[in-house]
Amino acid sequence: MSRPPERRPIVVGVDPDPARRMALAWAADDAARRRLPLRAVHVEGVPTRGYRGREVRPSWEEWNEALHKAGQQVLGEAMDVVAARHPQLETESLLAEGDPVWVLREQSRDATAVVLGSRHLSRKQGVFGSSSVALPVMAQTRCPLVVVPEPEHITQEPAYFVVGVDGSEHSGAAVDLAFEEAALRGAELRALLVWEPGPLRVFDEHDPQQECRRLLSETVAGRHARYPEVDLHHEVLVGHPVQVLAHASAHALGLVVGTRGRGGFTGMLLGSVSQGVLQHAGCPVIAVPARR
Repeated sequence: MSRPPERRPIVVGVDPDPARRMALAWAADDAARRRLPLRAVHVEGVPTRGYRGREVRPSWEEWNEALHKAGQQVLGEAMDVVAARHPQLETESLLAEGDPVWVLREQSRDATAVVLGSRHLSRKQGVFGSSSVALPVMAQTRCPLVVVPEPEHITQEPAYFVVGVDGSEHSGAAVDLAFEEAALRGAELRALLVWEPGPLRVFDEHDPQQECRRLLSETVAGRHARYPEVDLHHEVLVGHPVQVLAHASAHALGLVVGTRGRGGFTGMLLGSVSQGVLQHAGCPVIAVPARR
């Protein structure tokens, strides 16, 4: 039986590397802040520690047992980290089998958010290496996906969030969550609409930018009224959306984007843009799907 929406857990994918704990810390802090349970999920894979192959090839039973023990060890250590950080936090763990993308997609059906870690590798290697799950999870998740970089990035005071706005109905979910996150953290919010002129630039760009400012103001006005405590700054910027958002959020607590957008006039927040900021942003990225 699924939990009521107000008690849906923060789900975090646990990496087998004990040195990679930024996503776990982010998820535990967010669960504590929201007074929600934390569910740590690990998908069984090749044992990384505590198992050595013998000269005689192990049976399937022995191999499966080794996978299970390694997974239990990973989750046990993760739970110890969480307990030390938030002793009163309600926690649960899940050792799953199968495709990580499928497991996390199913977990997202009953979650407030899914949190994953990432390593920023070279462009040739890809965003998260050959074991990447963040991009396909983002395409299928039913709840916000948070991708937290390793190592920890440097934030700036006063603390702030950045949200990408495109004026569409779909991006409203991202703006709503950005206000909520800023209010929970006592942080500022910088709402940005990025206009990328087309290849056939007109001589007078005043009208398009004026339309952008109107869309941005209309999008944030009502939401700011619901969160008057949030110090809001909003601005229309010109350039490539991925580059502008990544630069603007370099020292932010997080960058909030939608996974779908309007296209056409502003070209903001299409799937390619939300995927692009995962590669280039140095802060946690919160990708918010359209409301279902």
